[in-house]
Amino acid sequence: MVLPHHTPYVTPQILHKNYAQAHDTEQFGTLIGRDLEYFSQAGFDMDKIQVKRNASVAQLYEDAIRNEGAIISSSGALINFSGKKTGRSPKDKRIVFEETSKDDIWWGSVNIKMDEHTFEINRERAIDYLNTRDYVYVFDGYAGWDPRYRIKVRVICARAYHALFMNNMLIRPTPEQLLDFGEPDFIIYNAGQFPANRFTKGMSSTTSVEINFKRMEMVILGTEYAGEMKKGVFSVMHYLQPVKFGQLSLHSSANVGIENNDVTLFFGLSGTGKTTLSADPRRLLIGDDEHVWSDSGVFNIEGGCYAKCINLSAEKEPDIFNAIKFGSILENVVYNPMDRAPDYDDVSITENTRCAYPIEHIPNAQIPCMVDRQPSNIIMLTCDAFGVLPPVSKLTPEQASYHFLAGYTSQVFLAQLPNINSDSFVLRKTPGTEDGVLEPIPTFSTCYSAPFIVLHPGRYAEMLAERMDKHKVDCWLINTGWTGGKFGTGKRCPLKYTRTIVDAVHSGELAKAEFEKFGTFGLSIPTHIEGVPRELLNPQLAWADKEAFQKELRKLAVMFQRAFALYEKDVKPEVRMAGPQF
Repeated sequence: MVLPHHTPYVTPQILHKNYAQAHDTEQFGTLIGRDLEYFSQAGFDMDKIQVKRNASVAQLYEDAIRNEGAIISSSGALINFSGKKTGRSPKDKRIVFEETSKDDIWWGSVNIKMDEHTFEINRERAIDYLNTRDYVYVFDGYAGWDPRYRIKVRVICARAYHALFMNNMLIRPTPEQLLDFGEPDFIIYNAGQFPANRFTKGMSSTTSVEINFKRMEMVILGTEYAGEMKKGVFSVMHYLQPVKFGQLSLHSSANVGIENNDVTLFFGLSGTGKTTLSADPRRLLIGDDEHVWSDSGVFNIEGGCYAKCINLSAEKEPDIFNAIKFGSILENVVYNPMDRAPDYDDVSITENTRCAYPIEHIPNAQIPCMVDRQPSNIIMLTCDAFGVLPPVSKLTPEQASYHFLAGYTSQVFLAQLPNINSDSFVLRKTPGTEDGVLEPIPTFSTCYSAPFIVLHPGRYAEMLAERMDKHKVDCWLINTGWTGGKFGTGKRCPLKYTRTIVDAVHSGELAKAEFEKFGTFGLSIPTHIEGVPRELLNPQLAWADKEAFQKELRKLAVMFQRAFALYEKDVKPEVRMAGPQF
């Protein structure tokens, strides 16, 4: 006998239809009713679409599985796919040229101009497409953990996958905060399943990712890659923090010591070890990618992490591996169809496989992700495949500005073939390439964030120098690349030595060390660090072929000078002179 208050377990279809879905309709209808005027004025046909605002993770799972072909992995994470585009499309990024921001934007190949009329056409195109969907997902959240500098962000999209992604990447409001959310400061219209009209003025393809700072809106057409939304929010914060709030936004990770409460900022491009080195059992992680250095301390912009999954294992990255559970979303990851286990070594879809998860999935995260304390150390990471930069150098304020503007690292490819779907490169062996012959490729990404730069790089560098000087912050250049020779002849600096160096930074031991000058680049390198071989600290000692060392050193110095020429006229003479000199 089934009592009235019991669930009739023999009729799951009726239960699902009459209980769960009916509750969803009532819930979202009530929440959205308060904002009905906003959506109607924006052009949404509220008689045709059902809007789901801040749906639960479980509800988004259900919709993604039912409507998008997503599956649940063996670890509980949702696996979904972004379609044709598996990475950002930097050549299709546009900034609207309008009177309120045009004098602040660093116009050029990174920030390409778009006129206001074209933006309005694309915005209407996106809303028209969203009006054809049965469900439209809305997520309201925050960017920035410090309430004094945070902004309210509204994401409007047609895929549960995108809503779950931004649920993880933005800071999730409490039910009370959601009730009082009010008007958003920034809105993303994501109609990525629908193409842009490439014959519209200013369009170069069927993909368009555009930001209008006067309207504080972003429109996405022609790409379903979720990372566009994440970096769109960062671009807005990269503009607002210096211009509106007078604070310094940074593409960096950050952690804080458990014992001494000392804060360290880590800068570094892909492959330099930023994620690995900022994860430290003796320190709490403030965040892994985007931060603001404010007048009162450091805070994370995001509410989650967007980690690379290629070759991921529990042994290499235990924190990331264990964070991939219910609530996380695996993007473009191949899985075993039998047991749904992700195959992180399979790159048949893309090398840019990713996982987005709430920062609470990291056991040693600093929650809330902010500290009211100024940084003690800045670590600039590079992976020098030419093998000539020291494993660690102490930088003067001028050198810190120089290397921040240069943003150097290097990578090694058999052939450099651009991948139109990604910022990275496809690694392939081309005919005529000899086995074992590989040449390092230098990468200079200003402020360690060239694709996301909004203002002139000198503006960020000047703010960094001012804050370093005011708070007496030590800055270190740490090379996680090769020693004893360039790639192919030398060896990569062992991780245990790099960790020992970072530990010496945090303990204060390195600041008290004796230093010697390292030629050409004018760097100060320590003569002794407990636990690190003497010959490793000075690259010239590690190279057996001294002539080859000088050749590679000079080659890299010339590369630095050519790359820095773009900023020379806009920086102080002492900063220009802080680079390599012959």
